[in-house]
Amino acid sequence: MARISKENYYLDIAEIVLERATCLRRVYGAIIVKNDEIIATGYNGAPRGRANCVDMGYCSREALRVPRGERYELCRSVHAEANAIISASRRDMAGGTLYLVGRDAQTGELLGDATSCSMCRRLVINAGLERVVIRRTRTDFDVIPVSDWIAEDDVTVSGPSQENAHA
Repeated sequence: MARISKENYYLDIAEIVLERATCLRRVYGAIIVKNDEIIATGYNGAPRGRANCVDMGYCSREALRVPRGERYELCRSVHAEANAIISASRRDMAGGTLYLVGRDAQTGELLGDATSCSMCRRLVINAGLERVVIRRTRTDFDVIPVSDWIAEDDVTVSGPSQENAHA
Protein backbone atom coordinates (compact mmCIF):
# COMPACT_ATOMS: atom_id res chain seq x y z
CA MET A 1 0.00 0.00 0.00
CA ALA A 2 1.35 3.40 -1.00
CA ARG A 3 1.69 5.97 1.75
CA ILE A 4 0.06 9.35 1.02
CA SER A 5 2.06 12.55 1.23
CA LYS A 6 1.95 14.51 4.44
CA GLU A 7 0.23 17.37 2.60
CA ASN A 8 -2.60 15.10 1.44
CA TYR A 9 -2.85 13.56 4.92
CA TYR A 10 -3.50 17.00 6.42
CA LEU A 11 -5.75 18.03 3.52
CA ASP A 12 -7.82 14.88 4.14
CA ILE A 13 -8.26 15.98 7.76
CA ALA A 14 -9.27 19.50 6.64
CA GLU A 15 -11.75 17.87 4.28
CA ILE A 16 -13.33 15.99 7.19
CA VAL A 17 -13.53 19.28 9.12
CA LEU A 18 -15.54 20.90 6.28
CA GLU A 19 -18.31 18.38 6.91
CA ARG A 20 -19.31 20.59 9.88
CA ALA A 21 -19.67 23.70 7.67
CA THR A 22 -23.11 25.29 7.45
CA CYS A 23 -22.92 27.40 4.28
CA LEU A 24 -25.36 26.68 1.46
CA ARG A 25 -22.95 27.85 -1.28
CA ARG A 26 -19.47 26.62 -0.51
CA VAL A 27 -18.16 24.65 2.43
CA TYR A 28 -14.59 24.97 3.65
CA GLY A 29 -12.44 23.22 6.20
CA ALA A 30 -9.12 24.46 7.50
CA ILE A 31 -6.53 23.14 9.89
CA ILE A 32 -3.38 24.74 11.22
CA VAL A 33 -0.37 22.49 11.65
CA LYS A 34 3.01 23.21 13.19
CA ASN A 35 5.78 20.68 13.80
CA ASP A 36 3.43 17.89 12.66
CA GLU A 37 0.91 18.79 15.34
CA ILE A 38 -2.60 20.00 14.59
CA ILE A 39 -2.95 23.31 16.43
CA ALA A 40 -6.52 24.24 15.44
CA THR A 41 -9.37 23.46 13.07
CA GLY A 42 -12.07 25.63 11.55
CA TYR A 43 -15.00 25.46 9.17
CA ASN A 44 -17.28 28.16 7.79
CA GLY A 45 -20.46 28.83 9.73
CA ALA A 46 -22.40 31.50 11.59
CA PRO A 47 -20.95 32.92 14.82
CA ARG A 48 -21.79 30.97 17.96
CA GLY A 49 -25.38 31.48 19.03
CA ARG A 50 -26.57 32.80 15.65
CA ALA A 51 -28.66 30.85 13.15
CA ASN A 52 -26.74 29.03 10.43
CA CYS A 53 -27.80 29.31 6.79
CA VAL A 54 -28.55 25.56 6.67
CA ASP A 55 -30.94 26.05 9.61
CA MET A 56 -32.61 29.12 8.07
CA GLY A 57 -32.89 27.43 4.69
CA TYR A 58 -31.45 30.31 2.68
CA CYS A 59 -28.23 32.21 2.00
CA SER A 60 -28.37 35.96 2.62
CA ARG A 61 -25.91 36.67 -0.19
CA GLU A 62 -27.83 34.52 -2.67
CA ALA A 63 -31.10 36.19 -1.66
CA LEU A 64 -29.46 39.54 -2.43
CA ARG A 65 -27.90 38.16 -5.65
CA VAL A 66 -24.39 39.03 -4.50
CA PRO A 67 -21.78 37.66 -6.94
CA ARG A 68 -19.16 35.23 -5.67
CA GLY A 69 -16.17 36.98 -4.11
CA GLU A 70 -18.03 40.19 -3.28
CA ARG A 71 -19.63 41.77 -0.21
CA TYR A 72 -18.48 39.25 2.38
CA GLU A 73 -19.81 41.56 5.10
CA LEU A 74 -23.30 40.39 4.07
CA CYS A 75 -22.40 36.75 4.72
CA ARG A 76 -23.54 35.19 8.01
CA SER A 77 -20.50 32.92 8.17
CA VAL A 78 -17.12 33.24 9.77
CA HIS A 79 -14.69 31.73 7.28
CA ALA A 80 -12.87 28.47 7.99
CA GLU A 81 -9.44 30.13 8.10
CA ALA A 82 -10.67 32.76 10.54
CA ASN A 83 -12.27 30.15 12.80
CA ALA A 84 -9.05 28.12 12.87
CA ILE A 85 -6.95 31.21 13.60
CA ILE A 86 -9.14 32.45 16.46
CA SER A 87 -8.98 28.98 18.02
CA ALA A 88 -5.19 29.11 18.41
CA SER A 89 -2.65 31.39 19.99
CA ARG A 90 -0.27 33.23 17.68
CA ARG A 91 2.78 31.83 19.45
CA ASP A 92 1.55 28.29 18.77
CA MET A 93 0.78 28.80 15.08
CA ALA A 94 3.53 31.26 14.02
CA GLY A 95 5.66 29.53 11.40
CA GLY A 96 2.99 26.89 10.81
CA THR A 97 0.94 25.86 7.81
CA LEU A 98 -2.77 26.30 7.13
CA TYR A 99 -4.39 23.53 5.06
CA LEU A 100 -7.57 24.50 3.21
CA VAL A 101 -10.17 22.44 1.33
CA GLY A 102 -13.39 23.67 -0.26
CA ARG A 103 -16.39 21.91 -1.78
CA ASP A 104 -19.49 23.12 -3.58
CA ALA A 105 -22.28 22.78 -1.00
CA GLN A 106 -24.83 21.66 -3.60
CA THR A 107 -22.82 19.19 -5.69
CA GLY A 108 -20.15 18.16 -3.20
CA GLU A 109 -17.48 18.66 -5.86
CA LEU A 110 -14.02 19.84 -4.82
CA LEU A 111 -13.40 23.50 -5.56
CA GLY A 112 -10.37 23.53 -7.82
CA ASP A 113 -10.29 27.32 -7.54
CA ALA A 114 -10.51 27.52 -3.73
CA THR A 115 -8.51 30.29 -2.13
CA SER A 116 -8.62 32.60 0.86
CA CYS A 117 -10.47 35.91 0.57
CA SER A 118 -8.53 39.13 1.12
CA MET A 119 -9.70 39.43 4.74
CA CYS A 120 -8.62 35.86 5.55
CA ARG A 121 -5.29 36.48 3.83
CA ARG A 122 -4.72 39.38 6.21
CA LEU A 123 -5.55 37.14 9.17
CA VAL A 124 -3.16 34.45 7.89
CA ILE A 125 -0.40 37.05 7.51
CA ASN A 126 -0.92 38.48 11.01
CA ALA A 127 -1.15 35.01 12.54
CA GLY A 128 2.44 34.47 11.43
CA LEU A 129 1.65 31.43 9.32
CA GLU A 130 4.35 30.50 6.82
CA ARG A 131 2.46 28.54 4.15
CA VAL A 132 -1.05 27.81 2.95
CA VAL A 133 -1.72 24.48 1.22
CA ILE A 134 -4.91 24.37 -0.85
CA ARG A 135 -6.39 21.18 -2.31
CA ARG A 136 -7.11 21.37 -6.06
CA THR A 137 -7.98 17.72 -6.80
CA ARG A 138 -8.04 14.53 -4.77
CA THR A 139 -4.22 14.40 -4.87
CA ASP A 140 -3.08 17.76 -6.30
CA PHE A 141 -2.58 20.88 -4.22
CA ASP A 142 -0.92 24.28 -4.32
CA VAL A 143 1.55 25.46 -1.72
CA ILE A 144 1.45 29.22 -1.28
CA PRO A 145 4.18 30.93 0.69
CA VAL A 146 2.47 33.58 2.83
CA SER A 147 5.32 35.90 1.86
CA ASP A 148 3.73 35.96 -1.63
CA TRP A 149 0.52 37.34 -0.11
CA ILE A 150 2.53 39.95 1.77
CA ALA A 151 4.35 40.99 -1.43
CA GLU A 152 1.20 41.23 -3.55
CA ASP A 153 -0.64 43.94 -1.68
CA ASP A 154 -4.30 43.30 -2.51
CA VAL A 155 -5.46 46.86 -2.01
CA THR A 156 -3.62 49.67 -3.70
CA VAL A 157 -4.75 53.21 -3.08
CA SER A 158 -3.53 55.88 -5.42
CA GLY A 159 -2.50 59.05 -3.71
CA PRO A 160 -1.97 62.41 -5.33
CA SER A 161 0.64 62.52 -8.07
CA GLN A 162 4.05 63.86 -7.10
CA GLU A 163 3.52 67.06 -9.04
CA ASN A 164 0.36 67.83 -7.06
CA ALA A 165 1.50 66.43 -3.73
CA HIS A 166 2.05 69.87 -2.18
CA ALA A 167 -0.78 71.74 -3.88
